[in-house]
Amino acid sequence: MKRNVSKLMQLLSLTIALFLIAPVMTNAQTGKADFSGSWTFNAEKSTLPEGGGGQRFGGGDMTVTQDATTLTQSRAGRDGTPRETKYILDGKENVNTMGRGESKYTATWSADGKSLTIITKMSFNDNEFTTTAVWSLKDAKTLAIETTRQGQSGEVKTTMVYDKK
Repeated sequence: MKRNVSKLMQLLSLTIALFLIAPVMTNAQTGKADFSGSWTFNAEKSTLPEGGGGQRFGGGDMTVTQDATTLTQSRAGRDGTPRETKYILDGKENVNTMGRGESKYTATWSADGKSLTIITKMSFNDNEFTTTAVWSLKDAKTLAIETTRQGQSGEVKTTMVYDKK
Protein backbone atom coordinates (compact mmCIF):
# COMPACT_ATOMS: atom_id res chain seq x y z
CA MET A 1 0.00 0.00 0.00
CA LYS A 2 2.88 2.38 0.81
CA ARG A 3 4.25 1.63 -2.65
CA ASN A 4 1.00 2.73 -4.34
CA VAL A 5 0.89 5.93 -2.28
CA SER A 6 4.49 6.67 -3.23
CA LYS A 7 3.75 6.18 -6.94
CA LEU A 8 0.64 8.34 -6.64
CA MET A 9 2.70 11.10 -4.98
CA GLN A 10 5.32 10.90 -7.76
CA LEU A 11 2.61 11.14 -10.42
CA LEU A 12 0.98 14.05 -8.61
CA SER A 13 4.36 15.84 -8.31
CA LEU A 14 5.08 15.33 -12.01
CA THR A 15 1.63 16.63 -12.97
CA ILE A 16 2.06 19.77 -10.84
CA ALA A 17 5.53 20.37 -12.30
CA LEU A 18 4.14 20.11 -15.85
CA PHE A 19 1.39 22.63 -15.04
CA LEU A 20 4.01 25.04 -13.74
CA ILE A 21 6.51 24.55 -16.59
CA ALA A 22 4.09 24.37 -19.55
CA PRO A 23 3.19 28.11 -19.55
CA VAL A 24 6.88 29.05 -19.49
CA MET A 25 7.63 26.70 -22.39
CA THR A 26 4.65 28.02 -24.36
CA ASN A 27 5.73 31.63 -23.78
CA ALA A 28 9.27 30.85 -24.98
CA GLN A 29 7.90 29.25 -28.14
CA THR A 30 5.66 32.23 -28.94
CA GLY A 31 8.48 34.78 -28.77
CA LYS A 32 8.59 37.63 -31.24
CA ALA A 33 11.08 37.89 -34.09
CA ASP A 34 14.18 39.88 -33.14
CA PHE A 35 15.29 42.24 -35.91
CA SER A 36 18.24 43.60 -33.93
CA GLY A 37 21.58 43.91 -35.69
CA SER A 38 23.57 45.70 -38.36
CA TRP A 39 22.07 45.15 -41.79
CA THR A 40 23.51 45.66 -45.29
CA PHE A 41 21.11 46.43 -48.14
CA ASN A 42 21.13 43.68 -50.80
CA ALA A 43 20.05 45.32 -54.07
CA GLU A 44 20.25 42.05 -56.03
CA LYS A 45 17.66 40.31 -53.84
CA SER A 46 15.44 43.39 -53.48
CA THR A 47 12.54 44.32 -55.72
CA LEU A 48 12.42 48.04 -56.46
CA PRO A 49 9.93 50.01 -58.56
CA GLU A 50 10.87 50.86 -62.11
CA GLY A 51 13.68 53.39 -62.11
CA GLY A 52 15.29 52.02 -58.93
CA GLY A 53 15.39 54.46 -56.06
CA GLY A 54 16.69 52.11 -53.37
CA GLN A 55 17.80 54.89 -51.01
CA ARG A 56 14.61 56.82 -51.64
CA PHE A 57 12.53 53.78 -50.68
CA GLY A 58 14.51 53.01 -47.54
CA GLY A 59 17.48 51.14 -48.98
CA GLY A 60 20.96 51.54 -47.60
CA ASP A 61 22.64 50.00 -44.59
CA MET A 62 20.92 50.28 -41.23
CA THR A 63 21.19 49.28 -37.60
CA VAL A 64 18.18 48.01 -35.68
CA THR A 65 17.85 47.76 -31.92
CA GLN A 66 14.84 46.11 -30.37
CA ASP A 67 13.48 45.25 -26.96
CA ALA A 68 10.07 44.02 -25.83
CA THR A 69 8.38 47.40 -26.36
CA THR A 70 10.41 49.37 -28.94
CA LEU A 71 12.12 48.92 -32.31
CA THR A 72 14.64 51.61 -33.34
CA GLN A 73 15.90 51.88 -36.92
CA SER A 74 19.06 53.95 -37.51
CA ARG A 75 20.47 54.83 -40.92
CA ALA A 76 22.00 57.67 -42.87
CA GLY A 77 19.47 59.96 -44.52
CA ARG A 78 19.66 60.94 -48.19
CA ASP A 79 21.93 63.85 -47.25
CA GLY A 80 24.18 61.56 -45.19
CA THR A 81 23.05 62.78 -41.78
CA PRO A 82 22.08 60.12 -39.24
CA ARG A 83 18.36 59.40 -39.05
CA GLU A 84 16.67 57.41 -36.30
CA THR A 85 13.07 56.19 -36.29
CA LYS A 86 11.50 54.61 -33.21
CA TYR A 87 8.43 52.42 -33.21
CA ILE A 88 6.50 51.52 -30.08
CA LEU A 89 5.35 47.91 -30.48
CA ASP A 90 2.02 48.13 -28.64
CA GLY A 91 -0.39 48.06 -31.61
CA LYS A 92 -1.72 51.54 -30.73
CA GLU A 93 -1.45 54.68 -32.83
CA ASN A 94 1.74 56.59 -32.00
CA VAL A 95 3.49 59.62 -33.51
CA ASN A 96 6.97 60.11 -34.97
CA THR A 97 8.30 63.62 -35.64
CA MET A 98 10.32 64.02 -38.83
CA GLY A 99 11.88 66.83 -40.81
CA ARG A 100 8.68 67.33 -42.81
CA GLY A 101 6.33 67.06 -39.87
CA GLU A 102 4.68 64.21 -38.05
CA SER A 103 3.67 60.73 -39.05
CA LYS A 104 1.19 58.53 -37.22
CA TYR A 105 1.83 54.80 -37.12
CA THR A 106 0.74 51.52 -35.60
CA ALA A 107 3.13 48.60 -35.17
CA THR A 108 1.38 45.24 -34.82
CA TRP A 109 2.81 41.73 -34.49
CA SER A 110 1.38 38.83 -36.47
CA ALA A 111 -0.36 36.14 -34.42
CA ASP A 112 2.74 33.91 -34.55
CA GLY A 113 5.14 36.79 -33.76
CA LYS A 114 7.21 36.15 -36.89
CA SER A 115 6.37 39.39 -38.69
CA LEU A 116 5.76 43.00 -37.70
CA THR A 117 3.41 45.24 -39.69
CA ILE A 118 3.96 48.99 -39.44
CA ILE A 119 1.25 51.18 -40.98
CA THR A 120 2.32 54.81 -41.29
CA LYS A 121 0.11 57.77 -42.25
CA MET A 122 1.63 61.10 -43.20
CA SER A 123 0.10 64.31 -44.53
CA PHE A 124 1.96 66.40 -47.08
CA ASN A 125 0.49 69.36 -49.02
CA ASP A 126 -3.02 68.47 -47.79
CA ASN A 127 -2.65 64.90 -49.08
CA GLU A 128 -2.51 61.89 -46.78
CA PHE A 129 -0.17 59.05 -47.70
CA THR A 130 -0.35 55.59 -46.16
CA THR A 131 2.54 53.14 -46.17
CA THR A 132 2.35 49.54 -44.98
CA ALA A 133 5.67 47.83 -44.20
CA VAL A 134 5.85 44.17 -43.18
CA TRP A 135 9.13 43.15 -41.51
CA SER A 136 10.08 39.46 -41.46
CA LEU A 137 13.17 37.32 -41.10
CA LYS A 138 13.60 34.95 -44.03
CA ASP A 139 16.32 33.19 -42.02
CA ALA A 140 18.70 34.17 -39.20
CA LYS A 141 20.77 36.38 -41.52
CA THR A 142 18.15 37.77 -43.95
CA LEU A 143 15.62 40.52 -43.23
CA ALA A 144 12.90 41.43 -45.74
CA ILE A 145 10.75 44.55 -45.52
CA GLU A 146 7.81 44.43 -47.94
CA THR A 147 6.35 47.89 -48.41
CA THR A 148 3.17 49.04 -50.12
CA ARG A 149 2.42 52.73 -50.58
CA GLN A 150 0.19 54.89 -52.71
CA GLY A 151 2.16 56.85 -55.27
CA GLN A 152 1.05 59.52 -57.71
CA SER A 153 0.51 56.88 -60.38
CA GLY A 154 -1.05 54.25 -58.11
CA GLU A 155 0.17 51.62 -55.71
CA VAL A 156 3.93 51.11 -55.41
CA LYS A 157 5.32 47.87 -53.94
CA THR A 158 8.91 47.23 -52.92
CA THR A 159 10.74 44.44 -51.15
CA MET A 160 13.91 45.57 -49.45
CA VAL A 161 16.22 42.69 -48.50
CA TYR A 162 19.04 43.09 -45.97
CA ASP A 163 21.89 40.76 -45.02
CA LYS A 164 23.10 40.66 -41.44
CA LYS A 165 26.69 41.92 -41.05
